Amino acid sequence: MSMRQLFLQNVAQTSDFPLMIEVEKAEGVYMYGATGERYLDLISGIGVSNVGHRHPRVLKAIHEQLDKYMHLMVYGEFVQAPQAQLAQALTQTLPKRLNNVYFLNSGTEAVEGALKLAKRYTGRTELVSCRNAYHGSTQGALSVNGSEGFKNAFRPLLPDVRHIQYNSIPDLQSITSRTAAVIIETVQGEGVRVAKDDYLQHLRRRCTEVGALLILDEIQCGFGRTGTFWAFEQFGIEPDILLCAKGMGGGMPIGAFIAPQEIMAAFKTDPILGHCTTFGGHPISCVASLATLQTIQEEQLLEGVATKAALFRELLVHPRIKEIRNCGLMMAAEFESFEVLKAVIDQAIRNGVLTDWFLFCDNSMRIAPPLVISETEIREACAVILQSIDEATANLK
Repeated sequence: MSMRQLFLQNVAQTSDFPLMIEVEKAEGVYMYGATGERYLDLISGIGVSNVGHRHPRVLKAIHEQLDKYMHLMVYGEFVQAPQAQLAQALTQTLPKRLNNVYFLNSGTEAVEGALKLAKRYTGRTELVSCRNAYHGSTQGALSVNGSEGFKNAFRPLLPDVRHIQYNSIPDLQSITSRTAAVIIETVQGEGVRVAKDDYLQHLRRRCTEVGALLILDEIQCGFGRTGTFWAFEQFGIEPDILLCAKGMGGGMPIGAFIAPQEIMAAFKTDPILGHCTTFGGHPISCVASLATLQTIQEEQLLEGVATKAALFRELLVHPRIKEIRNCGLMMAAEFESFEVLKAVIDQAIRNGVLTDWFLFCDNSMRIAPPLVISETEIREACAVILQSIDEATANLK
């Protein structure tokens, strides 16, 4: 049987139309198929490969750690240098108050841990999130997602969850002294919606007024994606709990929630081991993450984000593109419909450029390339997209 047949027969599917690209190798901004075809990756595994595929520094760190040890013990019991060094490096990028890191395996696990921590620390039960938010697929994370279409089939979910409209200042009055936490994406990832004016500052003040914790989900927009290491740096606020994953691992699975030590201490008693994980903070993932962080800093990748984003905006001009939204290299190009967009995406893939759509904004093309993408590669990608639009829509009115 071919790999494609094995994939369809034995690997659980999440849709009836998987992309079915068979990848043999990946390097930098490119993926290579089993028969030599090449794809320029414009989505970075959905915001994961911020330093590109198989960055040499990440590979070197992994190889060196493999010669020492892999999993040793459940999280939090042994002193492991990869965890301690990564935690220190992360806190050095953050305000002094955010000084305690809990490592997990993924973004949705970071959400779960943060929600539990907020309820435990505040003694409250209500959680507030935004409509059209995406925070993950597990039961708790799904509960604070903002799309009813993705939730209804799995109810009952967590009780006492309230939804507000992103960017609506009047809606902030729904946050009250009953609210344990507000969880919000600093930049909404499914469609790339950026906070307007001083919305996030109003949100921060409201949480402080009523004693609710502010959880910023930077699972997609963190680790340099928006042009600053953390997106919240651009909005003049600080969270009580910060979430990260995706781009932090250099291609390895890892997530974290970060909070002040006095808040995180709520997990230590009543009950003891208030949050547990076996594989969270895996040493291989931690050294890969540290190498990723150092690569972003030492190769000055943040400095090029705005210029590269501007080049995409300059080049992607076409009557079929209705709007481009972005915060750094977190971009959405809007088309008239999902049908048009899907035809363009499929044609772009045939032409060697990998893009995608958004869950809650299915008429917009996701553009989130590795931060290491060059000007030449951007020009190549945009030329292919424009060509693909013409080819895919030639017979449409």
